[in-house]
Amino acid sequence: MKVCELYKKEKNFVRCLACSHKCLIREGKTGICGVRKNIKGKLYLLVYGKISAEHIDPIEKKPLYHFLPGTKSYSIGTVGCNFKCDWCQNFDISQLSKQGIIIGQKRTPKQIVDNAIKSNCKSISYTYNEPAIWVEFIKKTAELAKKRGLKNILVTNGYFSEESLIYLKGLIDAANIDLKSFSDETYSKYCGAKLEPVLKNIKKMHEEKIHIETTTLLIPDINNSEEELEKIAKFLASIDKNIVWHVTRFFPMYKMKEKEMTSPDSLKKAYQIGKKYLNYVYMGNV
Repeated sequence: MKVCELYKKEKNFVRCLACSHKCLIREGKTGICGVRKNIKGKLYLLVYGKISAEHIDPIEKKPLYHFLPGTKSYSIGTVGCNFKCDWCQNFDISQLSKQGIIIGQKRTPKQIVDNAIKSNCKSISYTYNEPAIWVEFIKKTAELAKKRGLKNILVTNGYFSEESLIYLKGLIDAANIDLKSFSDETYSKYCGAKLEPVLKNIKKMHEEKIHIETTTLLIPDINNSEEELEKIAKFLASIDKNIVWHVTRFFPMYKMKEKEMTSPDSLKKAYQIGKKYLNYVYMGNV
């Protein structure tokens, strides 16, 4: 646990500035993520240095296909998330903090960087849960990684605040951003969030010369209509036709265990729509 850097006091509350929710948090409570807590007027990061998932992954698993291909990425995550997606693939760690449970192995930024180098990894990926909510630990790790020649990667739902992107400026080399839908209603109903901050951050990170790839998990009857897929592809192409779009197959998970999996035909349809506008589209989970 450590005092956060991205927050400000507002009367008897603290305003978290880590993500676009910008939660106003009363004494003794956490924000939506469950890992940033107001303790006596200061905001504490409960998962600072507490790593719940730590693996050596092929970079293609992030997925990143056009950044350091063929290399390994040292991948770390904590518990907690600022979304509540009903289809979450990592719900066992992402939603744990909302039950008041904080777990993880103690790690310092130096240990993580040392382990990455010893493992012959070329990068560190901040992944498995939403990196925006533990941004202070990421900054310390990323600064050290940069000094030692490693690249830094975010695998994110795209809900960083403007303040947190400025805070990480110059440290992030690549990101895979989930574009879960092109409907504000879908974001609100299933994720507890809004669409616009995600779109804004895709544009912003591209402007910052961060290598961007995007992922859409295709969920039957929720976000896989031709109209919506056209909107996503057109939006990405309006920024840069070379932005990579991964369209991936949904398998029943978490609160959607009764939902049918994405059909191969639906996946192919998304691929074909994407290729009308974008140079690089890939099918995943096939």
